[in-house]
Amino acid sequence: MSERVVLAYSGGLDTSVAIPYLAEQTGGEVIAVALDLGQGGEDMNVIRERALACGAVESIVVDAKEEFARDFCVPALQANALYMDRYPLVSGLSRPLIVKHLVAAARQFGGTVVSHGCTGKGNDQVRFEAGLSALHPELKVIAPARDYAWTRDKAIAFAEEKGLPIEVSAKSPYSIDQNLWGRAVETGFLEDIWNGPIEDLYDYTADPAQPREADEVVVTFAGGVPVALDGRALTPFQIIDEMNKRAGAQGIGRIDMVEDRLVGIKSREVYEAPAAIALITAHMELENVTVERDLARFKRSVDQRWGELVYDGLWFSPLKGALDAFIADAQQHVSGDIRLRMHAGQAVVTGRRSGASLYSYDLATYDTGDTFDQSLAKGFVELWSLPSKIAAMRDRAQG
Repeated sequence: MSERVVLAYSGGLDTSVAIPYLAEQTGGEVIAVALDLGQGGEDMNVIRERALACGAVESIVVDAKEEFARDFCVPALQANALYMDRYPLVSGLSRPLIVKHLVAAARQFGGTVVSHGCTGKGNDQVRFEAGLSALHPELKVIAPARDYAWTRDKAIAFAEEKGLPIEVSAKSPYSIDQNLWGRAVETGFLEDIWNGPIEDLYDYTADPAQPREADEVVVTFAGGVPVALDGRALTPFQIIDEMNKRAGAQGIGRIDMVEDRLVGIKSREVYEAPAAIALITAHMELENVTVERDLARFKRSVDQRWGELVYDGLWFSPLKGALDAFIADAQQHVSGDIRLRMHAGQAVVTGRRSGASLYSYDLATYDTGDTFDQSLAKGFVELWSLPSKIAAMRDRAQG
């Protein structure tokens, strides 16, 4: 029985060329699987037809926008997930969802091999293959760019030789990956880390230096899930989509960083994530209002580890599942409204209200009506300081 190869298909040159190339290499049939993750760009039906024209026996397009927002972006928001305290996991979040649908297609069509377009020096090869190992370990994996040293020049020559219906003349200087949660740009002149980014790099965000009126928005959360904007009930996808437009128009969410890749190298990346940055800002502030101190302190370390696991391709790992349970429990009181003022590249919290608030005006105020018993503070401070005081006295006695 010949192989059936399930290909993660983007519609671009590399994965289009991979269809006939994989068929030649394996002697089998290729099933192309493309996902709409809110990335915009070409019509998904055009992408589906292109895969068939390139020789795929089946071409599947999945509208996964709502699923991506609900099951991947919202958990990242609840974890305040920022890798290295800056990057909101734009690519790391999408890969496990793609893997889920690749496995579903393999089961539906009797696939024995899965293929992706990743190189051997990036993070995504790990994310795809670690996910596949967790969900369907029997599947074999072929990565043409990595396993067969498949370069862009070879891909162009092969496309011309086969007369494939794809545009191969234009070559973008950048490598771009985008979805609902944000946009990642690398390579080209950015590989010299002294070069500053230019305005042409950006698509999701306007220049924050340009004059414009500020935009004020009220984000409503229920159990850590965004459920409304300015009092309008919306799905997570609709909220993220609208916030991408509104925060993006204010130039919010631009990130230029050198990050630590999983494979051991440092890489310069430029990101745009307007909705992600604005919503994480709002969510973190609501947690400040509603989550008890020690739980909040511990959750910050959990959030960091959660983001590292997702970045490292371990979405389906036991530890990630355990941390999911902790984070879900910590969200039970994270309900209320946060008012954001978005302007000049920044999202600034200007108001907070919650029925689950732990903030007490009567305890916090210094004016008349203060209910905090300051007479208790003297003894508290003495007892709190006692271990350090005793240690200092010992050290002095010992010279």
